[in-house]
Amino acid sequence: MSSISPASLLDEVEFQPGRPPILRAESPGDAPGWAAAHRDALRAVVAEHGCVLIRGLGLRDVAESGAVFERLSTGLMAEREAFAPRRTYAEGVYSSAQWPPNQPMCMHHELSYTLEFPGLMLFACLTAPTEGGATGVADAATVLDELPAELTERFEREGWLLTRSYNDEIGSSLTEAFGTDDRGAVERYCRANAIEVDWQPDGGLRTRQRRSAVIRHPITGRRCWFNQIAFLNEWTLAPEVREYLVEVYGADGLPFNTRFGGGDPIDEDVVKLLNKVYEANTAREPWQVGDLMLVDNIRTAHSREPFEGSRDVLVGMADSVRVSDCSPNFEVTVR
Repeated sequence: MSSISPASLLDEVEFQPGRPPILRAESPGDAPGWAAAHRDALRAVVAEHGCVLIRGLGLRDVAESGAVFERLSTGLMAEREAFAPRRTYAEGVYSSAQWPPNQPMCMHHELSYTLEFPGLMLFACLTAPTEGGATGVADAATVLDELPAELTERFEREGWLLTRSYNDEIGSSLTEAFGTDDRGAVERYCRANAIEVDWQPDGGLRTRQRRSAVIRHPITGRRCWFNQIAFLNEWTLAPEVREYLVEVYGADGLPFNTRFGGGDPIDEDVVKLLNKVYEANTAREPWQVGDLMLVDNIRTAHSREPFEGSRDVLVGMADSVRVSDCSPNFEVTVR
């Protein structure tokens, strides 16, 4: 099957305000073959616009979706330091994160707190919810431009701090996050990835890691607001959920929280502002069965909106990128 030129494919992409770019495909039962033929053109669209939703492929199952993911990427990657459990189907092919359907997963860049993260995210819808559940997208460079300069300059100076307290009830367990419960192996991973380790008397683990809030896209050089400051902050939680977690685990023992890089708390007003700017720049389109979406994970943040009914959206993480190749504001110290 011959490849398709980027220019000819771009002419077929639909652009409408408030919606991601949409391409209507014709795939007579061979989605992997279609993906292989359109690979370079699709990646050019993503490079130009940050994402694209492909409708009409008729993706039906994990095997077919995984084959499409492989043909569109330069290599799938395994997830480490997950914030919520997933089902693993194959290396780089996962279920969506297990998150309460009535709670939003706010805008974020996947694994933006790691030293090595996916440059490309792929999503395949096998079951569409009856209501809600869209994967929203927002342009990270635009978000950065619309945030107050005083705030972004502070985050650029200090970075942001992620604190985690692992347990077997909320979020990913120690084993799910690190792939092992061996204390020595966890400590070696953390040393190699600039993560501070604090073992608790009950055997639990608390960690701290400081990361850049703004990086440059390794291909385009554009400055992008790249982090999970709002999503993993306590003030993004529903009030009743936050109050319950503080009561059970204490203010310092929340499963995850974010701070300014110097350690100061982030006020509720700051988190509300971040989410307000994200919402003002969100494009969304309800999922249909068989849809495929490609997202540049550095340029484009993504979310998952609350939903009703069953929702089965597969996730592919691909094209590994190291933060050191993205002009971070400061170099982390790896021991």
